[in-house]
Amino acid sequence: MNIPVLTRDGTFDRPRTTTTAPKPSGLIGLLGTTLVLAIREIGRHKLRSFLTTLGIIIGVTSVVTMVTLGRATTSFVQGQIASLGANTLNISPGQGFGRGGGGPPPPPFKPADVEAIRTQVAGVSAVAPQTQSNVTAVRNAANWSTQVTGTTGDFFTAQQWDLTSGRVFTPAEEQSGKSVCVIGNSVRTNLFRTEEPVGQRVRLGAITCDVVGSLVGRGQAGGGFQDPDNQVLMPIKAVQRRLTGNRDIRQIMVATDPAYDTATVQNDIMSLLRERRNIRPPREDNFNIFDPSQIRATAAQATQSLTTLVGGIAAVSLLVGGIGIMNIMLVSVTERTREIGIRLAIGAVANEVLMQFLVEAVVLSCLGGLAGLLLAVVATYFATGAFNLPFIWDPVVNFVAFFFSALIGIVFGYFPARRAASLNPIDALRHE
Repeated sequence: MNIPVLTRDGTFDRPRTTTTAPKPSGLIGLLGTTLVLAIREIGRHKLRSFLTTLGIIIGVTSVVTMVTLGRATTSFVQGQIASLGANTLNISPGQGFGRGGGGPPPPPFKPADVEAIRTQVAGVSAVAPQTQSNVTAVRNAANWSTQVTGTTGDFFTAQQWDLTSGRVFTPAEEQSGKSVCVIGNSVRTNLFRTEEPVGQRVRLGAITCDVVGSLVGRGQAGGGFQDPDNQVLMPIKAVQRRLTGNRDIRQIMVATDPAYDTATVQNDIMSLLRERRNIRPPREDNFNIFDPSQIRATAAQATQSLTTLVGGIAAVSLLVGGIGIMNIMLVSVTERTREIGIRLAIGAVANEVLMQFLVEAVVLSCLGGLAGLLLAVVATYFATGAFNLPFIWDPVVNFVAFFFSALIGIVFGYFPARRAASLNPIDALRHE
């Protein structure tokens, strides 16, 4: 454009040629240009930008890590409860999880009780009596403290527990009480290392048994649960004769048919045992029936509530990060007041200035969100490994956390951007 210039003596000087930068066309062009300016401004103050996004980084890392660990814990607890057996009921003497009261101990179960449940209750697919004894397992120079569980072949059916090698004991071995055993993964690892245990012998306290099978590992239990892999299974008659010295049964595991309602089967077993143990109203039961599915639902609800609470507390740091962004953007507006005045004086509209500062705040929060997600993945990976929890990466949790980090940038960046857009060009140009 040729513009004549008026000189001091009243004449026109030769025209000067000036060029103006073309304005970006359309919303996409405006956003692209604004994004480039925002990134350039953030790059000019790297340390300040990093410190500004630190609150967002900590907030996103905390929220994602806490929620992910909570879900991993829920999955772990449910898996450990499921390892007690699918569709199973565990019956033991006593009230609740203990004896209850200060009277004599409740009487144990008898073999006739097991047979009555098997034959008189509908919906029962397997009944496995159990008795336990803690011993020291010894093989050559290696020894390991473990629990010997005397049971029947129905135990493997009820637990749906596979073998890595070998077999379970046969009905003939159960009937004769032969000293054969199936060992758990922890026992195999500590006594046999990398050797094949099937066909070898191991001493359990005062008796020696032949290893006929090795169980698939189910993992170390947590939260007060017993390690299911640290046990040796033997025919119940062998344990009663040679370890406990009585015919008492300390626990009965009942597998229910999925076609039947578990609650109905549980009530039928309760009525049968009350009759067999001569319990008349108003006397309370001297036995308890434990349904793992109820505990699984309760544990899932409890861990979910705790995860929500902890995640909410961690989310407070996101608000702190947003306040930090607003503070720095207000400082930036003050520092660049003259620049804003020049832009407005040469034709920039208020919305363009608002968009520039708003995009700059959103870019800062998004960068902090991305860094927080990366740190959360690393923190969760090492935390789950340290606590022996499953590593679960949930894309929904990560997306929601990133979305809220961007939303924080919009909410807390709007006020400084609006303040920059509302500046008077004349007053801004006078600013030193």
